Amino acid sequence: MNRVLVVEDEKSICSFISLNLRHSGYDVIETDTGEKALDELRRDPRIRMILLDVMLPGINGFEVCHRIRESNPDIGIIILTAKIQEEDKVRGLKTGADDYITKPFSPAEMLARVQALLRRMDLERKKRDQNNGIIRSSLFTLSLDDEQFYKGDELIELTPTEFELVKVLMENENKLLSRRALLESVWGKNFVGDMKIIDVNIRRIRQKIEDDPSSPQYIATHWGKGYIWTGENQ
Repeated sequence: MNRVLVVEDEKSICSFISLNLRHSGYDVIETDTGEKALDELRRDPRIRMILLDVMLPGINGFEVCHRIRESNPDIGIIILTAKIQEEDKVRGLKTGADDYITKPFSPAEMLARVQALLRRMDLERKKRDQNNGIIRSSLFTLSLDDEQFYKGDELIELTPTEFELVKVLMENENKLLSRRALLESVWGKNFVGDMKIIDVNIRRIRQKIEDDPSSPQYIATHWGKGYIWTGENQ
């Protein structure tokens, strides 16, 4: 679930934004000052995007945007400006914002801007990761070059077979893979043996990555069909 930080000191506007984001499946955090926004970003590395009002008490939105960009080039920033403040749009983009929305705005426009920016961010990250031999999925990072696998900052030790199985699952995130497809991808089409080897390895991987292996979230089972890597703790 994408986490969005809403920085807006007008309660009615903040509630309007947050309500519509939550109804569309986003995880929302609310703050009403620039100082609190910077604190939230330091505490929570999972925030992917900020909707940032430029007129805030204390540190204004332009300064917040500038400080964020100095330390975090990857987070998405959409500034909120008033219709009569045309120069704010230019200033906001110059300080590092990715896009702007002019008040007043409709829920449809806001959601479209958020979704479009997230798509661009995902495409750019995938391009960078491909060049660097990295596969990412939510909390998880798999490095092909040094064959290391992380959950957050924690290095998870995998056997070579487990590593290949996780790689295939992550490359096909949210896609149902049959046991046969997994067997052929990891062990090869000429493998002779019991297909239950898939289940044994999945069970071992779950012991290493799941918060509760008896109730798996990251690797979901579709009985009689196969497995799906979700990467998210649902």
